[in-house]
Amino acid sequence: MVNFFFFSYFEYAGQNIKLDMQKMASDPETQRWWKETDPCQQPLSDAQEKGEIWSGMTEVFHTD
Repeated sequence: MVNFFFFSYFEYAGQNIKLDMQKMASDPETQRWWKETDPCQQPLSDAQEKGEIWSGMTEVFHTD
């Protein structure tokens, strides 16, 4: 069995992440995108146990 992993980086620069994530989730184009891409993603077991799609990762290094 071959496993492929998708890694993503997210940095938030706003003032209210909860409100901004709600706005993003209510956007029709975002909803269309999620409908197309969500079936392509299989959560890792740690996220699946929490009912989530994404798993957190430990930062290995950071450069500015």
